[in-house]
Amino acid sequence: MKNNIKGERHEFADNEHGQFVEVEEYEIKKTGRKKKGFLGKKVLAYMLSGMCIASIGGGVGAYATYSVLSDSNTKDYAVEEKVNKTYSDKNVKVGNISELSSKEISIPQIVETVSPAVVAVSTKESSRQSFGMYASPVREGLGSGVIFNEEGYILTNYHVVDNIVSNKGKLTVIFNTGEEVNAKVVNFDEEYDIAVLKITEDVKIPGVANFGDSEVLKQGEQVVAIGNPVGKELLGTVTSGIVSAINRSIGDRDIKFIQTDAAISPGNSGGPLVNSKGQVIGINTEKRVGDGVEGLGFAIPINQIKPLLNELVMPALKIGIGGRIVTPELAKEYNIPEGIFVNELNQFGPAEKSGMKIGDIIIEMDGTQIKSIEDIDSVKAKHKVGDVVEVIVDRDGERVSLKLKLGELN
Repeated sequence: MKNNIKGERHEFADNEHGQFVEVEEYEIKKTGRKKKGFLGKKVLAYMLSGMCIASIGGGVGAYATYSVLSDSNTKDYAVEEKVNKTYSDKNVKVGNISELSSKEISIPQIVETVSPAVVAVSTKESSRQSFGMYASPVREGLGSGVIFNEEGYILTNYHVVDNIVSNKGKLTVIFNTGEEVNAKVVNFDEEYDIAVLKITEDVKIPGVANFGDSEVLKQGEQVVAIGNPVGKELLGTVTSGIVSAINRSIGDRDIKFIQTDAAISPGNSGGPLVNSKGQVIGINTEKRVGDGVEGLGFAIPINQIKPLLNELVMPALKIGIGGRIVTPELAKEYNIPEGIFVNELNQFGPAEKSGMKIGDIIIEMDGTQIKSIEDIDSVKAKHKVGDVVEVIVDRDGERVSLKLKLGELN
């Protein structure tokens, strides 16, 4: 029998843990940017109440997206970070090798030191067709980031670039001089809401930030936020305040945030929070807003990001599919095997090039039985870009063997 499960569409973020979910019904379309599959009403109702999986394309972490107080891609978030040691992976240095200075400097000196490394991050996703002839709205966003490597690596928030990760599109960064250059998403960790970008043009890097030690941060210390609050015209805006609290918990997330009263606005997301020594000690990521709420900004401590950097400068692996988990209940109801039902293929992506088709059910990969996204993650963790793995799919009741060459996120 044919595999004709119905349900909702999900964008996959092919990565070890990354997850991006966008729900909408859709139907098979003519060849274009992506080939779409069709999951219909009966399973749609079931799956909407069940487990969702995200795109299989890049990243280093997953969690149910936490509640935010803004619908904009440049949400009321702000992040600033510092790192006090050198990390390397494939000869990529991250951070500053020199010892941290104990000397405090003035705010103008902080700005002069750090601002050249702070960039605006501009995203515009590729247009997509839905329901055959109608174009889905194109999302654009503007956030901030900080250059942490002389080779042009940039740290920002994942939510600043999630539309590019899920739907592709154009990514540019804007230096404090106003110069715009192209960049790409290298990898991300959705759980920590961070992403690493890389400038793809041969240009002079205007500045590199030094990372500090967020563990020694004390309540009441002065901090400075530098970013892009509401648009390109306010690039490099500086605000100052104090550390209102440390080790703050937000919701059920494992991260302990730095709380600050430094003014943070939409567009500051991904920008640095800097201490009085001119060192990045956090990445601004969230601001609470509402009646009677003022001066509640939160940053991810840089020391919580440091252990992830070696992995994040490595390209995320990509398969290039959208799909659904075939649970034991669905397998029994439809008389099909458990696995990952393929309802979308990225055009010219690794899966499509391997011969995979919409409607296939991935049941085995590199000798590992596949029943969940975690199973795919475990296989990808053992490989690198360019490796070829055998994928077994169920196609209308027949086992088909495919050779899939793992690609990069971009």
